[in-house]
Amino acid sequence: MRKRPVRRLLARILIAVTGWKPDGVRPEPKKFVLIAAPHTTNWDFIYLIAFAALFEIEISWMGKHTLFRWPFGFFARALGGVPVHRNRSEKMVTAMARTFDEHEELGLVVPAEGTRGYVEYWKSGFYHIAMTARVPIVMSYLDYTQKMGGFGPAFFPAGDPRQDMDTIRAFYEGRQGKHPELFGQIRLREEDSPTP
Repeated sequence: MRKRPVRRLLARILIAVTGWKPDGVRPEPKKFVLIAAPHTTNWDFIYLIAFAALFEIEISWMGKHTLFRWPFGFFARALGGVPVHRNRSEKMVTAMARTFDEHEELGLVVPAEGTRGYVEYWKSGFYHIAMTARVPIVMSYLDYTQKMGGFGPAFFPAGDPRQDMDTIRAFYEGRQGKHPELFGQIRLREEDSPTP
């Protein structure tokens, strides 16, 4: 883990000036899938970056490998981008999960809601990536009512979507985004599918 004192100082200033407070502890695992919720405004990403810097967490996002070619590759990597090499027959979840094998440390942000608007179901990519890569899920949050943000405990999904999502629902209970009406229910479509 590289120390970034300037980034951490800037994050501390932003959080203090805007009246926010940090909560939780730095995740212990070196590899994990990170849920960032609620997501109802563009400010969420800025605060996520700030709290990650404050807790000294390196977070990354995935992009198609062609985005990392010259001349944009340097900037994409500097912003936390990690290239995904996927052949035509390989599913994106498999490709993203395989990327964990290529890194000693990786906190991968996977959009669970997929949009700032209201959605009936969360996208299950984060769940299947964690299951396939055999890494824990870490939940981060922003609560605009209390102006608090931070990171929760890591947990390994057991493979039962209802049970695992109950853990996630319990963590986010009572935490509100900037626009609460845009934060849909925390539920995967798989939970409404009959158990085989």
